Amino acid sequence: MAGSTLVSKLDGLVNRFEEVGTLIADPAVIADMKRFVKLNKEYRDLEKIMEARKEYIRLQQGMDEAKELIDSEQDPEMREMAREELEQCASRIPALEEEIKLLLVPADPQDDKNAIVEIRGGTGGDEAALFAGDLYRMYVKYCESRGWKVELTSSTEGTSGGFKEIIFTVSGEGVYGVMKYESGVHRVQRVPQTETQGRVHTSAATVAVLPEADEFDVDIKESDIRVDIFCASGHGGQSVNTTYSAIRLVHLPTGITVQCQDEKSQLKNKAKAMAELRSRIYNIEYQKYMDEIASKRKTMVSSGDRSAKIRTYNFPQGRVTDHRINYTIYNLSAFMDGDIQDCLDHLIVAENAERLKESEL
Repeated sequence: MAGSTLVSKLDGLVNRFEEVGTLIADPAVIADMKRFVKLNKEYRDLEKIMEARKEYIRLQQGMDEAKELIDSEQDPEMREMAREELEQCASRIPALEEEIKLLLVPADPQDDKNAIVEIRGGTGGDEAALFAGDLYRMYVKYCESRGWKVELTSSTEGTSGGFKEIIFTVSGEGVYGVMKYESGVHRVQRVPQTETQGRVHTSAATVAVLPEADEFDVDIKESDIRVDIFCASGHGGQSVNTTYSAIRLVHLPTGITVQCQDEKSQLKNKAKAMAELRSRIYNIEYQKYMDEIASKRKTMVSSGDRSAKIRTYNFPQGRVTDHRINYTIYNLSAFMDGDIQDCLDHLIVAENAERLKESEL
């Protein structure tokens, strides 16, 4: 995309930016929460583009002025300063053009949402449950490092520790846009604690990451939900096991069932279960969108194909390999301690490259 074409594309968005700015201050729009949230999101996205446009124009003007000085200025010192200015502007422009191209490609509208994450021990019995527990700990540590909030919804413990299944919500800025890359099958190769011969076993856990649906994303009728109330089981002391605080919701039209028993309060458990139910219903439609993306992309970086083996954790070699982008590192212990940002950055770069390719087709 040539510079002049890029600027004219950006100029075309100035009016829309001003229009959206006026709309989000309109009381009628503010009263319509669904529209207000959508426009607010559009305003924030356009604001980033406007900032980039301002910088791009400044750099182009800087280059023009520097060229003029080089041609007209007699003072060698001033001409040298102008040359430096010209070089600085010229070296920054290509990277900024790439940034702008990416900003102009529509992002996944779900990226700003919170995420519901479920980890299930797959093949490998007790060892798979232990590994699911290790993955949960890894994500908690990573989320803490980002300043994101992790709230447990429900869990079923493994017989030797870890979890057969654990579901939690991650809240913060742009959570789903990052955590979505974790969806898929995670394979572990290590010597299980129960193994007496010291043989390396392979087992797996499945991670599913769903965008958390807002209240106005899905309209659920009360008459479509069956509510079961029961005693919570597991850790938490006597009050957990003797109070009817655990909630199970069954959505009759789809058969989707969710339950929450993490809180002592029945109301809090119901609110958490409702949030998860909304997200699972919403995800049925969203999955169609993800499948459509997967059909276009070769590496399917965030296709949502939960049966795809995405990563191997090899403990004897201290190695982590992400199979989607052929990314391998040998710092497994740090990775399991939540140091996963570098891998995620590589996945984001690969995804962005695919988005750009798609937009140019």
